[in-house]
Amino acid sequence: MAETRLLTELGLGTSLRRQDYTEAALRGVRDALWRNSINLAELFGAPREAMILDVEIGVANPEAVDIERITAAFPYGRPRVRVVRGGLDVPRPDAASNVIANVAISVSLDLERTT
Repeated sequence: MAETRLLTELGLGTSLRRQDYTEAALRGVRDALWRNSINLAELFGAPREAMILDVEIGVANPEAVDIERITAAFPYGRPRVRVVRGGLDVPRPDAASNVIANVAISVSLDLERTT
């Protein structure tokens, strides 16, 4: 398979009260997805399901992210989710830390199969 990366979009998500790493990651995914309306698959004559979505999420506690919930957030395409140490926890003296998740979604197609 000869995957060709065509687009990378960035997103940011937060959990301000519950220290919910999965919710912060989901908000970052939605931010990246809804930020652009380009449908690359159609531009190359391929179905939406042919899009390969490499999703990298950075949070301070990667083990706390439910990858199945992240994968289920994609309306089409084939997401491959990877969670790494990153993002930011902002301490608060009176409550749980604010959680910030950084997300990068790269969209690729196997152009040999779609042309």
